Amino acid sequence: MVTVIGDKRSFLAEGPIWDALSKSLLYVDIIDGLIHEYYPDTDEHKTINVHQMVGAIALCEDGRLLAALKAGLAYVCRETGKFDVFTNPESHLPGNRFNDGKCDPSGRLWIGTMDIDEKANAGSVYMLDTDQGITKKIENTTISNGMAWSPNHKIFYYIDTPTMTVVAYDYDCINGFIRNKRVVIFIEDIDGYPDGMTIDCEGMLWIAHWGGWQVSRWDPQSGKKLFTLPMPVANVSSCTFGGEDLNDLYITSAQKGLSEDALASQPLAGSVFVWKNTGYKGMPAFEYKNLATI
Repeated sequence: MVTVIGDKRSFLAEGPIWDALSKSLLYVDIIDGLIHEYYPDTDEHKTINVHQMVGAIALCEDGRLLAALKAGLAYVCRETGKFDVFTNPESHLPGNRFNDGKCDPSGRLWIGTMDIDEKANAGSVYMLDTDQGITKKIENTTISNGMAWSPNHKIFYYIDTPTMTVVAYDYDCINGFIRNKRVVIFIEDIDGYPDGMTIDCEGMLWIAHWGGWQVSRWDPQSGKKLFTLPMPVANVSSCTFGGEDLNDLYITSAQKGLSEDALASQPLAGSVFVWKNTGYKGMPAFEYKNLATI
């Protein structure tokens, strides 16, 4: 069901976002410090090299990108590739880097950190408010990954990969408060590690499985897996809906962690894939609202 888009192979492709305005898919290659932008209608591919690790990107209302770089959070000009780092909540922790992140329904960025060597409990999740103030929201995380908000904006879903779970919090859209943490999905070891995540308009969660050769769809109310989408690569890293009607599923993957033999048997590892016309509809990506310069 899935096909490869473009001809790029990334070491660690992650964080796909669909930009409805430009009709393009953006994603990062974390370790190689690349921001990719792919235009399905024309097969055009653009790349910005930020020359340092980039954990995630988000769309900004003013047309720029907000990037989580090793040096800190930065605005990136999509035309020139120039970037401006404006804050870093973990400048005192040089062994950490940013990993997955997304904007919430009110236009704030939620971004996780992790130890570069994946040391347990070394990371946190932060919220960058629209005035550029930063608040620590979750502590003692290990590999901060999938984030999603329910269609009614009342629940925040989150994955810390080694826990093999998806947790939910009650979420206050006005002030960004989260409370009442509970586990809503348990992942079996045989399925691989839960990594990136997105949500469809029915409120069902789509999870990429690192080491699991699949993307899966889940009902967070019942905790049941609804179906599995088999993938031709082991390390499936994230997914998002895109296309004109948000009914195409874009899926990133990685070469990281694969032996030479595994790479030889998985020539498509590191590719970005698409499942066209899934029959499901995703949610538009929220954009960062920078009110600090207004």
